[in-house]
Amino acid sequence: MLNRFLAAPVLVALIAIAMGSGIDALVKGVAPGAGLHHLLAWRFLFGGIIAFAVFRARKRPRPSNAAIRFHTMRGLLQLFCAFTFFYALTQLRLAEATALSFTAALLVAPVARIVIGEQIKPVAVVAAFLGFSGVALAVWGSSGDASAVVADNRPLGLIALFVSTVGYAFVLVLLRMRATKEDADTIAMFTNVVPAIAMLPVTVGLFGFPALASIPFFLVLGMLGYSVWYLMTLAYARAPAQQLAPLEYTALIWSAVFGLAFFDELPGWPLWAGAAIIIVSCLIVAFAGKFSTRREARMPASDLPE
Repeated sequence: MLNRFLAAPVLVALIAIAMGSGIDALVKGVAPGAGLHHLLAWRFLFGGIIAFAVFRARKRPRPSNAAIRFHTMRGLLQLFCAFTFFYALTQLRLAEATALSFTAALLVAPVARIVIGEQIKPVAVVAAFLGFSGVALAVWGSSGDASAVVADNRPLGLIALFVSTVGYAFVLVLLRMRATKEDADTIAMFTNVVPAIAMLPVTVGLFGFPALASIPFFLVLGMLGYSVWYLMTLAYARAPAQQLAPLEYTALIWSAVFGLAFFDELPGWPLWAGAAIIIVSCLIVAFAGKFSTRREARMPASDLPE
């Protein structure tokens, strides 16, 4: 039964995406009471323990000193992105935060230009303008929705979310630089261990230990976080990226469901319309490179290696 489940990459990816939306909902519900600093520190601690155990069990080689320095920098940036995104979750509606976070894909092209000198294609520029018009529509509609529960710090939540998407675009580009040099277990280990090492001493030193009642939630977050990464790795190992990438946008549906079920949030039509524009623009960016390569290679896009 388990082997048949793992052989269905689309199903595996859909379950992983739903679990990821569940993490966001859990963060939104737990963070205000437990403290965002505790949530981050202990979530990464439990995730780091799992990731390090897998790293050791699979007998991965010790990374070079250069790799350690690189992944330490990337891990700290990952921590910053998690902090700003989790804060945004506490100030914005769940579906709104999910929809706006999709814009990270639109920022990869300009960030790649800055970091590794990649040329920006005109289609990426057009798609970026289109995507951010969708952002404007979603934000305007949500702020003007009389049925919305608007947090006192909503503007700060929007700023934090935008900063998080910019940072995550840098994370994606940095991952692209090292993905061919390190295995997924090593990357996952650094992604969890570095933030835990950086955050735990500060959190414990300044705020002490969290309430015992919060520990199970942190453990669940750590387990879910690693499980999402593991399932997505399995899925992408068994199916082409172009088949699975569009499934990422089903997170918006799960966020809307969780938001309505647990937080009484009901997104209005401007959010859905803005999200649709953002998704279309992201798909344009995702597939434009594929079709450009097809023209140069004179091969169908489906025949190009991933």
